[in-house]
Amino acid sequence: MNQDNFRKLISGQKAGLGAALLRLVLGFAAGGYSIAVRGRNFLYSSGWLKAHRADAAVISVGNITVGGTGKTPLVIWLCKEIISDSKFQISNSQCAILTRGYKTRAQETEDYRDEPAILAESCPGVKVIVNPDRVAGAAEAVSKFGAKVLIMDDGFQHRRLARDIDIVTIDATRPFGYGKMLPAGLLREPVASLKRADAIVITRCDQIAETELSQIERKLETINPNVIIARSIHAPTSVKSMDNKEISLEHLKDKKIFAFCGIGNPDAFLNTIKTIGSELVGSKVYNDHHHYTDDCLADIYEQARGLKADLILTTQKDWTKIISDFESSLPLAYIGIEIKFLDGEDKLRGLIEKTLAGKMPKK
Repeated sequence: MNQDNFRKLISGQKAGLGAALLRLVLGFAAGGYSIAVRGRNFLYSSGWLKAHRADAAVISVGNITVGGTGKTPLVIWLCKEIISDSKFQISNSQCAILTRGYKTRAQETEDYRDEPAILAESCPGVKVIVNPDRVAGAAEAVSKFGAKVLIMDDGFQHRRLARDIDIVTIDATRPFGYGKMLPAGLLREPVASLKRADAIVITRCDQIAETELSQIERKLETINPNVIIARSIHAPTSVKSMDNKEISLEHLKDKKIFAFCGIGNPDAFLNTIKTIGSELVGSKVYNDHHHYTDDCLADIYEQARGLKADLILTTQKDWTKIISDFESSLPLAYIGIEIKFLDGEDKLRGLIEKTLAGKMPKK
């Protein structure tokens, strides 16, 4: 079952006796998963399971739902903010990103794909450590590369590595995973776990109404009254073509675009294309972390050509997986995204500065 059909099933959009029975089965499975997650969290919170502290400051960026919530742009923002902060003597090489990653070759080649590729390209000089064992990854970053600040990507559930700041991203368009734990919903752990968060960044705030956004904030404040809440959007910054030439966003207005992606929230990507004034003539959506084959790429090209598209557009994440294989007489490009704060940026920055102040040497 692809992710679109799965979401229609768990959200209740898919009707019928068969769908109802399947939701019932998923509900039983979710009960078992919930017990396991709650038990594990209790063991860490009570100290029965030990959290290992790295010899560096650790900032975790995570979420409570599966799917794309906008962690990667926030990780990039954090790296740039910390490195550029005049209060600390932190060079690019002293800041490292810990990620479990998705790669196709040995780590030593640094031939990254998916999120690690974006992180490495967007944060030059920052070491990207790909290792599902975050404790081992932290030790490598400190001992081998001299890192003083570690940004743990997708770290909220990885409690083995102690952190100084827990930041959680909440996608405004799908904030609470349909209110159910996996596999009956999209929650990786209970919403009440947000009590552990120091800050919550609500992403894609421009894609829902103000009334809905206020409701989300009220719920978050009820769960964790002391948490810092920031609003943000994913702003398109540029479009880069296959030969690494930049195409202005203005140039794409009224252009016929065929889009494809394999990400956690494809609707957000497609909506972004519409906001820049392009005509979305067609699209092809794959599951998150899709592995593209020659047949996939050929199908994309044929659909785009048949719809008389002026340009084939994808995400930067998908771009890292197809750039060496895609051949097309139609222009191919990816759209670059960065996080921009609408509210709460100063409070988030203040939290980071206050936390790092006692750990980093001052100039």
